[in-house]
Amino acid sequence: MASQEPELDRIREIALALPGVTERDSHRAPAFYVNDKRPICYFHGSDFGRDGRISLWCPAPEGVREELVDTEPERFFAPTPSASGVFRDWIGVYLDTEGDLGPDWDEIAAIIEAAYRLKAPKKLIAQLDDS
Repeated sequence: MASQEPELDRIREIALALPGVTERDSHRAPAFYVNDKRPICYFHGSDFGRDGRISLWCPAPEGVREELVDTEPERFFAPTPSASGVFRDWIGVYLDTEGDLGPDWDEIAAIIEAAYRLKAPKKLIAQLDDS
């Protein structure tokens, strides 16, 4: 199913290729889950927040968020944590940047895979590694 935002179509293609990943809306945004339980990413379209930006939010390995936000704040950001602390260690990636700052889809696929490896059970990670 094609969306009005081509960035979502690319995210969908990347995420749904991972073993056991499904999609459903969560918090007014398309979200991708391992075994329909553990989120690996949220897509936020231009209609999501007050800033009108298109972005991807993913859990990140320890230290990665700080490194990326510090070195490339025009491409990466720290999502605001929820009251319960969800998104505290997640990375945000702007997908609507222009020119040389435009999305590097290989890098985004690597970010999504890293998030998957943080959340997926060992059996699914082994299945990914075998493919």
